[in-house]
Amino acid sequence: MKISVIGCGYLGAVHAATLASMGHSVVGIDVDAAKVAQLDRGTAPFYEPGLDELLRDGRSNGRLAFSTNFADAAGAQLHFLCVGTPQSKTSDGADLSYLVSATEALLPFLAPGAAVVGKSTVPVGTVDMLRGVLAGRPDVLLGWNPEFLRQGTAVKDSLVPDRLVYGVPGGKDAANGAGASVTAALDAVYAPLLCAGIPRLVCNFATAELIKSASNAYLATKLSFINAMAELCEASGADVTELGEAMGLDPRIGGRYLHAGLGFGGGCLPKDIRSLRVQAAALGVDSVDAWMATVDGINQGQRSRTVEAARELCGGQLGGRRVTVLGAAFKPDTDDIRDSPALDVARQLAEAGAHVTVTDPAAINNAWLRYPQLRFEASTDRALEGAELVLLLTEWDAYRELSPAAAGALVRRRTVLDARNALDAAAWAAAGWTVRGLGRPEAAGRAAAAPGRLAAAD
Repeated sequence: MKISVIGCGYLGAVHAATLASMGHSVVGIDVDAAKVAQLDRGTAPFYEPGLDELLRDGRSNGRLAFSTNFADAAGAQLHFLCVGTPQSKTSDGADLSYLVSATEALLPFLAPGAAVVGKSTVPVGTVDMLRGVLAGRPDVLLGWNPEFLRQGTAVKDSLVPDRLVYGVPGGKDAANGAGASVTAALDAVYAPLLCAGIPRLVCNFATAELIKSASNAYLATKLSFINAMAELCEASGADVTELGEAMGLDPRIGGRYLHAGLGFGGGCLPKDIRSLRVQAAALGVDSVDAWMATVDGINQGQRSRTVEAARELCGGQLGGRRVTVLGAAFKPDTDDIRDSPALDVARQLAEAGAHVTVTDPAAINNAWLRYPQLRFEASTDRALEGAELVLLLTEWDAYRELSPAAAGALVRRRTVLDARNALDAAAWAAAGWTVRGLGRPEAAGRAAAAPGRLAAAD
């Protein structure tokens, strides 16, 4: 099929590249000329494992192109809307202005019978709004196909997704007409995935609009629940890692997203739960509004708890302390720093007077532009030199695999706050480190003072 992808940010670039890898002829459209030029060279403007290879393959075989001109989308049988829907600057709701602008710009180039299918995460009622934009084109089909990509595994999530969801007119009962036509078009797009047995769900528009937000709200709930349990574990002497492991063995619960730590960030989960709150409040569903407020509050509280734990490990005073933060991205395997818990904690430590050095395998440049008040160091070894406290705030494999002995030879004081509970606390303690995790007994990671080590109050 000939397909256009409107919006070539994180979602659109990955979607365009994976569609081209399935054999379709794809053009990606974006108004950012610099981004388009970079994608046209076969490199992504952000870090995502495996994406550059797909981009280069698509460009070399001629199935993938990028442009700033909406006219290049003319003649496509299907147009995917992949523009951003960020949190509004004036409320917790989603900003749909980019989505509307993209649809309006595309309108003159829609061929009769073409389908416009949204992939962006949107509040309920968005399709009805876009119907108004397309009101003069009754010959154009409209559908919704929500995305479920995770940064760091987006290519795999696109090529081997957990499920495909189609929102179509009439929902699952649409045996003919527009609903059946949109379903057939999407089946043609995803034929390789359907042949591989990927589950497909056809539903009405409201369900399709809610699925991504509801999924993220549930994941956020699990994360905030285990972090609330971590606080209870600290107060009672229990170990939250053992608690989460035991809970996860129950098949009704499952172990994923039951890993206590600093909490979630990024451009999706926080935005989506806040947007869901706005939607619930507007529809009079106060229980969902209050529930999401609690989930969001627990998550934000983890950052303050981490700062206070760092203060305790520095003898109650952060002023003048040399602190090294391992991680700047909001999660490993991405350079995305949107609502990064790691950088939020680093900023608070600096505001408290600490001399903070931040390192990260991929996100240094992005972080430096946003946080000029912090010191950044690309080399982990140089970042560790002379540190009085080390904080693991983004659980990159490179940090999980650090040698505690080698790291100990670089720092001034062997004290680490593992805010992701990602390190082997026993191994680090055996190397002379004092190790503290969130929701874990302090004694489990505390070693006897090694010769020459500074006392906690130094």
